[in-house]
Amino acid sequence: MKIAVTGANGFLGRGIVKQLLDSGIEVVAVSRSIDELDSRADIVQKNIFDMADPYLEMKSPNVILHLAWIDGFNHNSNSHMDNLNNHFHFLDKLFSSPVDMVSVMGTVHEVGFFEGSVNSETPTNPSNFYGISKNTLRQLVQELAVKNNKTYQWLRAFYIVAEDRKGQSIFSKIVQANDKGNEFFPFVDGKNQFDFLPYISFSKYVAMTISQYDITGIINISSGYPQTIGYIMEKFIVENSLTIKLDYGRFPTRKYDSKAIWGDSGKLDIIINNSMA
Repeated sequence: MKIAVTGANGFLGRGIVKQLLDSGIEVVAVSRSIDELDSRADIVQKNIFDMADPYLEMKSPNVILHLAWIDGFNHNSNSHMDNLNNHFHFLDKLFSSPVDMVSVMGTVHEVGFFEGSVNSETPTNPSNFYGISKNTLRQLVQELAVKNNKTYQWLRAFYIVAEDRKGQSIFSKIVQANDKGNEFFPFVDGKNQFDFLPYISFSKYVAMTISQYDITGIINISSGYPQTIGYIMEKFIVENSLTIKLDYGRFPTRKYDSKAIWGDSGKLDIIINNSMA
């Protein structure tokens, strides 16, 4: 099997590419920048939106994993809406190509404010530009799949715990603050509950999911249960031997953040069990 990964040099891409390569899958890693890409991959340095025939330019893979996205941590950046048309036309070309399956990375933010377990049928009502654009792209992907009689996967990501010093997540920011010698980290009240996966687990589950064809459609890449952000952050501080302390209540909770939201991991559980059979 050959899998092409767009955004391969990004935060998610690097881990997923490594997991795919470690499992013996041929990987075509596609990115505008290639400085941190795994050298075992077949590297294509291009802007995907400039590709006339992305299927051929990505070496005719069996599966495409579309991760490429900018400003993922800036939820109300105009870039989300500005680039939506480009993502659609890129995927339109792929769905009309000979590729076997197109997999696209989604986000819990496409669901919007919701309390409880999220499954494939959960209504979506996003309230920021990131969530709105991803939700619109998901609807377009579903229409393209039907139009072209093509198999698709929409991989809905929740929250990922990673010690990435160069990243923009809350975990990256607390590591950066600790490195600067800050005593306290301004924080929310820590009571909201979300679905968290360690970075390595997330990467492994995505690799498992896109390298099989039995389970398709919307798939939550999630743990299946909620934990408070305060507990997860305190645990992260201890596990990474940080000296910084959380300054609870310094920031208000974002209005669009659910009080408790997690993914129904039923589909993912089947994929994991099948891969171990």
